[in-house]
Amino acid sequence: MSRSRRDLVWIPTFAVLVAFAVPWPLWGVDRVVAGLPVWIWWHIAWLGLCTVLFSRFVRSGAWERGMGVVSDANGGPTDATSVGSVNSTSAESSEFGGDRP
Repeated sequence: MSRSRRDLVWIPTFAVLVAFAVPWPLWGVDRVVAGLPVWIWWHIAWLGLCTVLFSRFVRSGAWERGMGVVSDANGGPTDATSVGSVNSTSAESSEFGGDRP
């Protein structure tokens, strides 16, 4: 499986996020800002950064490619292992719409 460069950029990006999950530069700092310790603000900013980066990761399509999912003609996700195969469950579904006989 070949990965594109833009997908490989996410590996060090998330490695840095994991490394800075613990506020190493603030070890032993007792400073308080707006009534909360500085390390709490570190985590708030870190979680915001994680949210933004994960959103960009998903929107870039790297999530689907990494999970082996491709988009179908309607833009919805399709399992990459079933691309080109016929969906036999719809013909075998029960009268109540389930997938069990």
